[in-house]
Amino acid sequence: MLKLILGAVMICLATTAGADGFGFQTPSGNIYCNGHITGGGGISCVIVNRSGALAAPRPGSCSGVWGHDFNLDARGPASLSCNTWPGHPKTVGYTNIAPYGETSQFGDITCQSERTGLTCRNKSGHGFFLSRKKQRVF
Repeated sequence: MLKLILGAVMICLATTAGADGFGFQTPSGNIYCNGHITGGGGISCVIVNRSGALAAPRPGSCSGVWGHDFNLDARGPASLSCNTWPGHPKTVGYTNIAPYGETSQFGDITCQSERTGLTCRNKSGHGFFLSRKKQRVF
């Protein structure tokens, strides 16, 4: 289903400049992502409820929420963002759901939704894995 929706988005992109964003959530409603395909693609995901060790140490410059915002571009390693939104992380409420077992492309980035979590990876092998119990960047 997500492939069909993404395919429709890509067709629209061919005719409508600027309609590059695509948001979805996992079936659990715990992970929300925004992907795009320009410049090779990119994706940003927020995990609302998380536990376990942080995927990366909190930088001294981050006085906000750390460990919930993950980013991946077409090239290079995944990263985490410091977020200073009040009450963050917030649920976004996307209506598009990535069913378990579904794989989708965002330019050069592939994401797979599974019962065990969401994995996104770029062509150079960098990416992130998100689940309620464990998050990691690679």
